[in-house]
Amino acid sequence: MGKTFDLFPDASTPGRMPGGQADEAGRAEVDQSAPLASRMRPRTLSEFRGQEEVVGPGGSIRVMIDSGKIGSFILWGPPGSGKTTLARLVAESAEAAFVSFSAVTEGVARVREIIAEARTRRSASGRATILFCDEIHRFNKAQQDAFLPVVEAGVVTLIGATTENPSFEVVRPLLSRAPVVVLAPLSRDELAQVLHDALADRERGLGAAGLVAPEEVIRRIADVADGDARRALGILERAAVVCGAGGTLSMEAVEAAIQHRFAVYDKSGDQHYDHISALHKSVRGGDPDAALYWLGRMLDAGEDPLYIARRLVRMASEDIGLANPSALAVAMACRDAYRFLGSPEGELALAQATVYLAGSPKSNRLYKGWGRALSRARETPGEAVPMHLRNAPTRLMKDLGHGEGYLYDPEQPGGVSRQQYLPKGLIGERFYNPGDKGWEADLERRLSEWRKQRR
Repeated sequence: MGKTFDLFPDASTPGRMPGGQADEAGRAEVDQSAPLASRMRPRTLSEFRGQEEVVGPGGSIRVMIDSGKIGSFILWGPPGSGKTTLARLVAESAEAAFVSFSAVTEGVARVREIIAEARTRRSASGRATILFCDEIHRFNKAQQDAFLPVVEAGVVTLIGATTENPSFEVVRPLLSRAPVVVLAPLSRDELAQVLHDALADRERGLGAAGLVAPEEVIRRIADVADGDARRALGILERAAVVCGAGGTLSMEAVEAAIQHRFAVYDKSGDQHYDHISALHKSVRGGDPDAALYWLGRMLDAGEDPLYIARRLVRMASEDIGLANPSALAVAMACRDAYRFLGSPEGELALAQATVYLAGSPKSNRLYKGWGRALSRARETPGEAVPMHLRNAPTRLMKDLGHGEGYLYDPEQPGGVSRQQYLPKGLIGERFYNPGDKGWEADLERRLSEWRKQRR
C-alpha cells in the first residue's frame, strides 16, 4: 500500500499568499511581446475554434456553461486542442476565481496554499474557486487521492488536463467525481480558421502587418501543425517575420519556419558516402562483381563492417523488397554471422549477402509505397482513427465507442470483411502496388482478389 499524503489540512488559516494570484475575469491589455499563440487565446466561446462535440449546442461544456452548474471534470486531448482555454472560459462564465496549477513544475506546498485560499475566499465572499490542474497525470496515485475530499466537499471545482489516457493515469475514484471530456485534434479547416483569425485581428494578431496569405500557404501550415493550434500559430508567426510587414506569405517562408522548429543535420565525409553509394548502386544494378569490389575497398579502408551490414539490410528492403522476401532474412543473418565471427572470417558473410542481394530480382514498389503512405500520413495528421479500429482495453474507452462495430476478418466469408481500414478522408487511396517479379506477382493476385471481396 502506498502512503497517502494529506495535501489539504482542515485548518482554515490561509498560508502565505503566493506571487501568482487567482486570475480574474475580464480582458487585460494585450502584451504585444507575448507569442502570437498566447495573444490569440480565445476570450469567449464565439472565438473558440473546434471541439463542436463539447462546446456546440448540446455539448457537455456548453450545457455546463449555459446552466451555470459547473462541476469537476478532466479534459483529455492532445497539445494545442484548447484544454487550458476551455478551463478559463468555464471559470469566467461562473464568475469564479481561476487558479492554475501545473503538476510538473509545482509541488504539494503550493496545492495546500490554493486550498487554504479557496476556503478563505468562500468564507469571506462566497466566491467559488476553480482549480485547474495541468498535466494531472504527473501526480502519483496517492496525491490524486488527496484531491477527493476537497472536491467532494465543494471547496474547489477541479478541472484537470492531460494528454495521457485517463484510464491508465488517473485514479478511478477521481474519475467518478470528475468525468472525462475528450478533445480532438483540430481539423485542417479549423486550424485554417485559427490562422485567418490571427491574420485579421489588428489588436492581438497580425492584422496591422497587412500580410497577404495565399490559401495554399494557409493549408500547408494547417497540414503540418498536426492538429495543434499553438503550433500552427507559431509557424505563422515565424513565417510572418521572414516576409515582413505588407509582404506575401510564401511557401518558402513557411518551410523555413517549419525547418526552424524541426532542425535537421547531416554528417561530413564525402569518401565514406561516395563508397557506400557505389556499393549500393552496384547491388541495385545487379552487378555482383562491382558490388564485391566496392565492398573490398571499404573493408580495406577500415570501414566498420557492421555499418556495411546495416546498409545491406536497407538495400534488401529498399531495392528488393517483396520481389524476394528472403533477401531481408539473408541480410540480417549476415549481420549476425559477422557479430559471431568477427574479422576476417565474418567478412565472407558480408560478401555472401552482397552477391545474394545483387543477384536477386529487384522491386522498389514497397519502397515507393511506403514513401507515399508516409507522405500522406504527414499531410493528414489530424485524420482520426475510425472508431471500429480503436483499442478499448478499459471500460471508459468502451463507453466512448472504441472498437464498436469491428469485424474479425478470419471469421468472415472468404476471410475478408467489407469494413474500411483507412481514415474516412483517405478511403480508396492506394499506396503499395506490387510488381510483376518474383513473389510480388503472387501477392498482386491475392490482394486483387481481396479488394474484389471488400467491394
